[in-house]
Amino acid sequence: MIVETAPAKLNLALHVRRRRDDGYHELDTIFAFARDGDTVTVAPGEASLRITGPFANGLGSGPDNLILRAEGAFKATFGIDASHAITLDKHLPIASGIGGGSADAAATLRALARLHGIAAHDERLFALAASLGADVPACLLGHAAFGRGKGDALEKIAGLGDMPALLVNPGVGVSTAAVFARWDRHDRGALPDGDTLERAIGGRNDLQLAAEQVAPVIAEVMSVLTQQAGVRLARMSGSGATCFALFETPSLRDTAALAIAAAQPDWWQLATTVQ
Repeated sequence: MIVETAPAKLNLALHVRRRRDDGYHELDTIFAFARDGDTVTVAPGEASLRITGPFANGLGSGPDNLILRAEGAFKATFGIDASHAITLDKHLPIASGIGGGSADAAATLRALARLHGIAAHDERLFALAASLGADVPACLLGHAAFGRGKGDALEKIAGLGDMPALLVNPGVGVSTAAVFARWDRHDRGALPDGDTLERAIGGRNDLQLAAEQVAPVIAEVMSVLTQQAGVRLARMSGSGATCFALFETPSLRDTAALAIAAAQPDWWQLATTVQ
């Protein structure tokens, strides 16, 4: 049995440059990963996918599930003739901008690779990941990275060294397609130079205004986060609706979490660190 964490993915900055001929968008982005997220367990056995956890009810276990697509592609790529019993313990909100489905697919690929003796850096794994979705290669890498192209041309960068972070989702799912449809198509330029945190602070999320049109509560979440003491950076991740704040200390993060939970008890939170 192999157990893999599927950590929450954060876009510390997300610059949308142009729409590509293949329907994707050309991006400059900084990926970072939380310590916490979902968990994927893979074991040899009768083919199955069991989903547990607080967000289990929002997912189906049919053939369109990204985990099963990842398993099928892995078996086809590496010539594996075996069945797997897979369990997903789902703790990240669905359609929330923190790569839940992509992280789960990537964790499945890592677990299958370990189970069948495939090297974690095998280029075929990353090609396979790219075929599953734009964020899956970054989630497979699982390390802070600068992403270009549709987000799958990756360059490892220094991480944030377990910086205290608070993730907040107001309980709404946001369609990525709907957000991109409202993007104003203006290229506002590339990310600045500097270390990882400097580049992130000097950057932006070009999808935030569009996401706020789809789900106006995102603006409320951002307002609440930016008002907390000790915040170094507050931003929406991906296409929303999850927003995050990076804090100077764990105690300031925890104080903010308590205050927000008291004021908005229905909002989902994850107090974690970002690597």
